[in-house]
Amino acid sequence: MDDAPAVTAVVLAGGRARRFGADKLGAPLRGTTVLAHLLDTLPPAWPLVGVGEPRPAGRAVTWTREEPPGTGPLAALLAGAALVRTPVAAVVAGDMPDAAPALVGLVEALAAAAADVGAAVGVDDDGIPNPLLAAYRTPALAARAALPSAGVPARSLLEIPHLEVVVPGPAAHDVDTPADLAAVEREA
Repeated sequence: MDDAPAVTAVVLAGGRARRFGADKLGAPLRGTTVLAHLLDTLPPAWPLVGVGEPRPAGRAVTWTREEPPGTGPLAALLAGAALVRTPVAAVVAGDMPDAAPALVGLVEALAAAAADVGAAVGVDDDGIPNPLLAAYRTPALAARAALPSAGVPARSLLEIPHLEVVVPGPAAHDVDTPADLAAVEREA
């Protein structure tokens, strides 16, 4: 029996955090940090690829960076996906501390989908699909990587044939401002 994992988590941990005004991923949350909380709650069997400057983590993370740095979330996601050796990449923004259960659900939805479906994308309470909270078949991301990505919006990933999965409540919330962080704390 093959014990190799079927899923790698790609965690986007770069960006400038302009609206937060400080390092939002390092902001205190529930006795740890926003990013550490997310990493600690992802399934332990999933290898982790972090995209951004290397940070301390409570588990093994392979760090990489988009080239050139700062060229946007799509370029970052594709840089991380280039290191994925599993059939599925579960992608999440590092500022989504409560997204781990949703990612598991997205992976399960993708596994149950037809083979021509390249992704399962989370949709928030407002009905907005988030390509940075999704499970992708690795070949679909490899095909997208062949196209230009610098400065291209991450929403272009929605061109991949996908299914949309409602991710209600806190699992779909990100931390962009101090008020968002306070709301995430309250939601716990």
